[in-house]
Formats: sequence, structure tokens, C-alpha cells
Amino acid sequence: MDLGMGGKNVVITGGSRGIGKHIALGFAREGANVAICARNAGPLRETEEEIRSNNVAAYAATCDIGNPAGLEAFLEEARRELGGVDVLVNNPSALAMTDDPAGWEASLNIDLMASVRATWKVVPWMTTAGGGCLLFISSDSGLEAGSPPAYAAAKAAIISYSKTLSVTLAPQRIRVNTLAPGSIEFVGGYWDLVKKGNREHYDTVLGTIPWGRMGTPEEVSDVAVFLCSKRASWVTGACLSVDGAQRKGNL
Repeated sequence: MDLGMGGKNVVITGGSRGIGKHIALGFAREGANVAICARNAGPLRETEEEIRSNNVAAYAATCDIGNPAGLEAFLEEARRELGGVDVLVNNPSALAMTDDPAGWEASLNIDLMASVRATWKVVPWMTTAGGGCLLFISSDSGLEAGSPPAYAAAKAAIISYSKTLSVTLAPQRIRVNTLAPGSIEFVGGYWDLVKKGNREHYDTVLGTIPWGRMGTPEEVSDVAVFLCSKRASWVTGACLSVDGAQRKGNL
């Protein structure tokens, strides 16, 4: 299936590891030019080279997306380097698991407001260009109770925000969707660390997944790229779980 991503320009906030990295590589394999940012230069440069190995343009910059000025500068430069922005993937998370002022501040600033600020910046460009696609990476934690409250609340807010945008931006031909991954495991990621440090909790969560395993970043990436492609042209306002039936709710 030709997804029609060849020559498209994709910006991903937080794209040096895990889900963000594999979404970036997924777009690159489909022929899209990709810009990514992250705080740590080492993994960022490695991912930049992997993107470029697909014979597409790549741009990577160190950036603290929690800093509004830094985020805006990254987006401006990404647009200049790629020549435009057809797709914005709002991906990063503070993974703040504490119910205290620091946890709430980090979740709201990184998970929620960085995505809002990036959207504010990019939507006028997409409107001028005649359309585009926004994708938000939320979590199953935003759809049901049971996760740390600050993290869950921020992820739920992203789902609501995305749905509202899908309605308000439809006249500008901008599609807006959300992915809600379940428990995704990769080396150095959250669930990898839990497996090594709290095996009992890891096994408890694993037992909630009917397939009997954690998901992979590649499985999230495949869905993300499809949702932003022309093959999903009539899909907007959706929140799609990618979780192996881990979440049991009907809605």
C-alpha cells in the first residue's frame, strides 16, 4: 500500500528514543523528511543518522520542549530546514509518576502544554499551506482510572484537546488524531526499568494484557504513520488504542 508520504515534511517533538524514535524512522522509511528534537545530544544524533540513511532530509536539534522559547526556535528551524510542515507529532512525556507539585507541574508543562504550544505554532503554517495533520501521543492511562493522577490527567486532557481541534480545524483541512498506547517496552524505557527494579509490578501489569506481552515502539509507529497518511484521509477526531486489548472499556 502506498501511503503517499514521499516528500512530506514531518516534525516530531521528542524523537530520539522509544516511541518517538520509531515513529520518526517509520516516516523516513515511507520517504518523508523528518525533524526531531530531544534534550540529550547523543541519542539524538544517532537517530538523525538513522533517519538520513533512508535517503531523506533529516534535521535534529537539542531542545527542552518545556521551555516555550526553545520549542518555538526548534519549530521555526525545522520548518526552514525541511521547507514546510505537513505533519506534527506531539510525542514527549515527562513520565511524572508522583502525585505532588513537581509531578503535576512536569505533566502539565511537558505532556500537555508543550503539545499545545507546538500546535499553536504549526497550525497557521498548515492553514496557509492548505492542510496538514496533527497527531498526539496520549496513553491508555488517559482513558481509564488506575494510573498516577498527574500523568493520567494530562493524557486525558490531550485526548479532549485533540477531539476539539479535529472539529475546529476541519475547515482548514487539518486532520487531528490521538494514539493511546498501552504498556510499551523498549531497552532503557519505563517498563524495561520496572522489569529490572520491580518485577512484581511488571508481572502484574503484564497479566492485564491478553496477548501476554508488552507492545513495541514499532507497533505504535506503524499505526502513527498510517493515521498521518493519505490512506487515512477520512479519519479525524479519533483516539485509537494501541495496546493488545490491555484496556477493557467499550468506549
